[in-house]
Amino acid sequence: MKTTNIFSNKYLRGGLLIASGLLLGWIFFHNSASEKVGTTAEVHDQAAEGHDVWTCSMHPQIRKDEPGDCPICGMDLIPLLKSDAVMDDQAIEMSESAMKLAEVQTSVVTRGNVAKEVRLFGKIQADERLLRTQTAHIPGRIEQLLVNVTGESVKKGQLIARIYSPELFTAQNELLQAMEMADKYPAMLDAAREKLRLWKLSDQQISQIEESGKATTVFDVFATTSGIVANRKVNTGDYVSTGDVLFEMADLSRVWALFDAYETDLSWIKSGQNLEFTAQAIPGKTFSGKVTFIDPVVDASSRITKVRVEVPNPGLQFKPEMFVNGIIKSQQTGSGDQLIIPQSAVLWTGTRSVVYVKLPGADHPTFKMREITLGSSMKDTYVVMDGLAEGEEIVTNGTFSVDAAAQLAGKTSMMNPSGEKASTVSHAGMEMGSGSGDQQKKEQREMDLKEDSKMAKMEHQMIRVSGNCEMCKDRIETAAKSVSGVRSAEWSAEKQMLHAEFDPAKTSSDAIQKAIAKVGHDTDKYKAPDNIYKELPECCLYRE
Repeated sequence: MKTTNIFSNKYLRGGLLIASGLLLGWIFFHNSASEKVGTTAEVHDQAAEGHDVWTCSMHPQIRKDEPGDCPICGMDLIPLLKSDAVMDDQAIEMSESAMKLAEVQTSVVTRGNVAKEVRLFGKIQADERLLRTQTAHIPGRIEQLLVNVTGESVKKGQLIARIYSPELFTAQNELLQAMEMADKYPAMLDAAREKLRLWKLSDQQISQIEESGKATTVFDVFATTSGIVANRKVNTGDYVSTGDVLFEMADLSRVWALFDAYETDLSWIKSGQNLEFTAQAIPGKTFSGKVTFIDPVVDASSRITKVRVEVPNPGLQFKPEMFVNGIIKSQQTGSGDQLIIPQSAVLWTGTRSVVYVKLPGADHPTFKMREITLGSSMKDTYVVMDGLAEGEEIVTNGTFSVDAAAQLAGKTSMMNPSGEKASTVSHAGMEMGSGSGDQQKKEQREMDLKEDSKMAKMEHQMIRVSGNCEMCKDRIETAAKSVSGVRSAEWSAEKQMLHAEFDPAKTSSDAIQKAIAKVGHDTDKYKAPDNIYKELPECCLYRE
């Protein structure tokens, strides 16, 4: 009866239900927590087993030989999985799926022919050795010009002008007087005749004077050389002295084809090489000749030198200032036994050129940056002088993606060429006093922050720059790299864009564009001066 009354009390029933729930909950969660603790311990034991390297999920450049806190952000370090333990501490490992997404492709370094077609642009010029001047041998006044049009053809001995000369009139009278006294003073007659010969009078003219017995005031001037009148210096009525230039003459029976060769192509050009060329004014024909001269001086502003080919000119088909396009098929010494790699495999970091080499024997694709020394450049390839061996596998497509992955992982990369990272804190170091360990952590954290700050300072920008060819590429990149603070610069002719990496504390995009405009290339903000633009080689002229 009492028991029934107790359970009929609603407050007592509620209290018993609450107590039962707490008891069951304690039993359930106590067991789960115990299991969880055991499982966590097992995970740590299993993770630590066989692993000597711990890292931070936010700062993967951190490497330690035991668990602890990240010296940069303070997060708990996690063990590297076996798949993360690469063969080289500075190598970057990528999964197959990541390589597909980044379109990373590799190829094997091989030996091949080192040959190149060097394209040159130039003009026809008169042979300087065949240039002549027609001078006045008689002082006086031009009474008549019989050749008075530039471009007119003149033959040696042709009458070109008539000159009134008081001095020659006096010399004729001296000749006539000497003839009267020839019996007594024969030497005087010879001297009078020689004086007229020095004025370029022919023996026939002198004989005519002696036969007529009269002195004339106007004398004929005959051409002393054959050629084309390139420049007329006098007009009818002008007074001239002995030695004054009347005409500049050019013999065009043989001409020069002068080509502009950029300094980067000079290693491919040698005297005596065969050069084939075409002329826009003579379509359908190909001409050839030997390189007879290479100018030993490079022009300081245009960075070109002149290459000369001597060409016979029958029928005067080649005319001065005519445009010509030339090709030299050049092959370097030792061709076929030199290492060559695609240009797409090379990353430029200012003064250095680097590639990413695939490490053999890894379970997953693993790459490491390596600095190399490049030789000559061809259309799509480079010659490797040092840094690679035949048979090694390198990244040839997606190189920037691999480099970006290396940067994020704190490995050796373009941004971090020395491979410096947060120093690994050894187990022995951790056994030192807590004060020394704290100080070491503090110093390391400061070093990491400085390094991160330095890396963060670099700025990347895409700048639109106008240009056409490889000459333009070299000129644009050289101008950009000459600006203090620019780390790298790469220009694409196809996209007409310059990828510049620079320190914004030292320079700016504006300064880079100014430097590029000064060498003759228009940018987004600045137009190249007309006088500099017009001095560029013909192949570099991009304005319509």
